[in-house]
Amino acid sequence: MAEVLAPASAGLRLLEAPTRFLFFTGKGGVGKTSLACAVAVTLADRGSRVLLVSTDPASNLDEVLGVRLSGEPRAVPGVPGLDAFNIDPEAAAKEYRERVVGPLRPVLPADTVSRMEEELSGACTVEIAAFDRFARLLGDPAAAAAYDHVILDTAPTGHTLRLLALPSAWDGFLQTNQTGSSCIGPLSALGEQRALYAAAVVALEDGARTSVVLVTRPESSAIAEAARTAAELLDLRIAGLRLVVNGVFHPAGERDALASALARQVASSLDALPVELRDLRREEMPLVGYDLVGPNALRRFASGALAPAGPDGRAVFGPASLGDSGLSALVDSIAAEGHGLVMVMGKGGVGKTTVAAAVAIELARRGLKVHLSTTDPAAHVLSTVGEAVDGLQVSRIDPAAATRAYVEHVLETSGAGLDAGARALLEEDLRSPCTQEIAVFQAFSRTVAEAKRGFVVLDTAPTGHTLLLLDATGSYHRDVMRNAAKGPGRVVTPLMRLQDPAYTKVLVVALPETTPISEAERLQADLRRAGIEPWAWVLNRSLAAADPSDPVLRARAALEIAHIERVRRGIASRVTVLPWVAEPPIGSDRLHALASGTAPAKENACRSLAS
Repeated sequence: MAEVLAPASAGLRLLEAPTRFLFFTGKGGVGKTSLACAVAVTLADRGSRVLLVSTDPASNLDEVLGVRLSGEPRAVPGVPGLDAFNIDPEAAAKEYRERVVGPLRPVLPADTVSRMEEELSGACTVEIAAFDRFARLLGDPAAAAAYDHVILDTAPTGHTLRLLALPSAWDGFLQTNQTGSSCIGPLSALGEQRALYAAAVVALEDGARTSVVLVTRPESSAIAEAARTAAELLDLRIAGLRLVVNGVFHPAGERDALASALARQVASSLDALPVELRDLRREEMPLVGYDLVGPNALRRFASGALAPAGPDGRAVFGPASLGDSGLSALVDSIAAEGHGLVMVMGKGGVGKTTVAAAVAIELARRGLKVHLSTTDPAAHVLSTVGEAVDGLQVSRIDPAAATRAYVEHVLETSGAGLDAGARALLEEDLRSPCTQEIAVFQAFSRTVAEAKRGFVVLDTAPTGHTLLLLDATGSYHRDVMRNAAKGPGRVVTPLMRLQDPAYTKVLVVALPETTPISEAERLQADLRRAGIEPWAWVLNRSLAAADPSDPVLRARAALEIAHIERVRRGIASRVTVLPWVAEPPIGSDRLHALASGTAPAKENACRSLAS
């Protein structure tokens, strides 16, 4: 059993001997950004020069640090020695396209250059361009020479595992590819990257230079995800793994049912750490009663302070002020359509899987045929639903399985009749890491089409990964429509189905907190730019709706009221608030209780708000 470096109220001691590179990763919503920012501020306060970078397409560094960031390092006000920036995937992709295509403009016809730019506008290019910036920080000694430490706040686990695997994947692909081309451009434009990618691999495998901090919460799903991540990182030969259990709650003062249940959950989770995590050096950080926004709040968090600075200002709140309905009313409206797609979207860790499972079970309880699926590599829909439910089919889009099926299909069709040399070239092209993106998109498209005949509830991956999938959907739509213009026939693309409010209802899930709501608002704006209008918002795990007595929980609950009102009055036309319940909503009975408003959290029910 590894030593616990610090108890939950002793302050942040994880980085007493920090390595040069520090990754923070874990399941969405566990507090990676808060911890990364607190570490960055603390190291800068100690006199180090620190660069803080987000590799998350849905980054919220700006909000936590209180500064507007861009794609280049910018000084953080109030924290001398700390610079930060976001790796903007779209900006990086634009720069990457120009690097590939620019030298060819003077020598190729304009229509050829235009076609190349279009081919380099998909999700694969966005991913490799963002990865290129990331790899440069690791593999190019000059890229961050001015800094003592480089801290990377990464995307939720599934996306990060792919990012950390890419150095080896692309390095191997570039070494063995003999075709001279790839899905991200001519290899002549990539050859110079081989040394960079190889150096990035060496840095990731060097525990003396690089630490990967797995962040989790004392909850079964987050801990299971951390254990899976630890195993996969070790398979990638990535050393220097550390563990932080964030949000550890110990009741203080008056105990209520919720506080007691949370305390039991924390103790049980820590006692049952999986074997993959037990030998890692670990630290516990407390659940605090204030928003982790701004350098001063981050400093308080790093010091282990539980309460906000200044008077606590006990706000008056309670279930009666939040409405009197729940998910069941939303499900009634969905069921009235007779068939359709329900897409549950949002930032990682906000409870998308729980909401998706609850909606699917409520539809099935109404006698409807329902398919509950997920595009999230880290989702646990099967364990959330539990036992079988009449009328409900549960599945997941497994990226590895989808890729195998796609490769087999291409070889059986396009590979049929090819001579040995041509087939070998096709097989080599299919080994590109981009093949997985195509395969997952095709599986997603098939799932979307199923809603013509019944109900499909789709639990999506965290926001950034989902937006890349929607980008692939848009690229496919544009390509199909260009070809459709050349001939007769009615064409319906997946994007057109997502844009049809009679076919698709998007539920945006968030927590009633500053950062999750801002992230959900940005997601809503991105969806609207794609012509997709969110149908309803679900604010999950509300302490205000649960009306706790514990001082820390009550302080957090008081913060929620303004957030709930902001969403209800200015962001969404349909809003449902679900309480933070005493027992995890796992299994069909508890999910039904949550949806119907009878889940125990004292005597409170879920609340629905309508603007």
